[in-house]
Amino acid sequence: MTQAAEHRADVVVVGAGPAGSSAAWHLASAGLDVAVLEKAEFPREKVCGDGLTPRGVKALTDMGVDTSGPGWVRRRGLRVHGGGRIAEVDWPRLDSWPGHGLVRTRKEMDALLAEHAVGAGARLVTGTTVTEPLLDDDGRVTGVQAQAGGDREPVTWRAPLVVSAEGLSGRLAKSLGLLRRTDRPLGVAVRRYVTSRRTHDDYLDIAFDLTAEGPSRDSMPGYGWIFGMGDGTANVGYGLLDTRRGTGADRRAVLRRWLDLFPDEEGLREEDAVSPLRGAGLPMALSRGPAYTRGLLLAGDTAGTVNPCNGEGISYALESGRMAAEAAIAALAAPSADAREAALERYPVRLREEVGRHHRLGMGFLALLARPGVVRLATARGLRRPKLVDGALRLMGNLTDGRDGDAVDRALAVLLRLTPAV
Repeated sequence: MTQAAEHRADVVVVGAGPAGSSAAWHLASAGLDVAVLEKAEFPREKVCGDGLTPRGVKALTDMGVDTSGPGWVRRRGLRVHGGGRIAEVDWPRLDSWPGHGLVRTRKEMDALLAEHAVGAGARLVTGTTVTEPLLDDDGRVTGVQAQAGGDREPVTWRAPLVVSAEGLSGRLAKSLGLLRRTDRPLGVAVRRYVTSRRTHDDYLDIAFDLTAEGPSRDSMPGYGWIFGMGDGTANVGYGLLDTRRGTGADRRAVLRRWLDLFPDEEGLREEDAVSPLRGAGLPMALSRGPAYTRGLLLAGDTAGTVNPCNGEGISYALESGRMAAEAAIAALAAPSADAREAALERYPVRLREEVGRHHRLGMGFLALLARPGVVRLATARGLRRPKLVDGALRLMGNLTDGRDGDAVDRALAVLLRLTPAV
């Protein structure tokens, strides 16, 4: 039997998506030796809408990512479809958040973020599949076992702390008994690229009416999107935000029926496709936890950080990666084992405090989407009222100045304060 090669680091991060690269960048920027283990080779495909809200833009800016150069395409707001009406809504003008969104393919963005972490001092190790955690006699995680390269050579990485940013699979978390909560929604994103004249559109199209095939034609809780990528293509797809309804629907038929509502010249038909239809899970509402246990921190999709209000995952992946890194930094600097554990155990508490209430509201929003008549009535009336649309956009995107903002922000702050965390 081949003996496993052995390596060491202060922190091992598993997965080089936005959550893993964010954690690695913050850890390396603090002077820690961090190794990022990624099973794929870059560039690689990732199913996503490729859109960043102002919340995501701020997370990138806070990491020192230059989003003004080639490849980053600005978008000024949303074009919302619903109830037979359409409204163009600019992103809110707030002190706490940028006034624009961005689009960029995950194929490019994930590679760029991994390189950004390397630039801060992280070690990126691709083609390495983590198989299981290393545990000491007390059951504490002290590293990971992995297989490297095409020959799947065994390799061991030892570290006092491990950050799991593996995505929905959460192999390490499952090994410690942290299973996804079935009482929390699990959505699905389905997307493809098409050649479309909407490629340079300043607004991102969002539609709140998806209807399943079949005799009942049930409306499914989700939304469709058309995001112009600025390169001659558009990302078209939908997020089905609760797969407990409409699970038998033909995904291709759902997308086709919605896109057939647009004129042929928009370039949104099957014949305009330049990529296959792909799908991926959307774990929401902090659906796996606790986000820290026995030397293992969970970030991004592994912890279920996708926003139930709008299916937004990149922003929360970046933020949870930062929070996990900050907990690890504090723990490794702690003077005693008890102080270290106290620093680590604050991470899941902080995660719930910062996003848990908003995600609880999002679960209520999913219940609303499950009532098609209510959705159509609300959107038909609401889209005629710009202030109401602006307030709804702030709420769904978790974009406010809090109690220091205007009347809308203060009202939303009260609403969040009265909402229990998930």
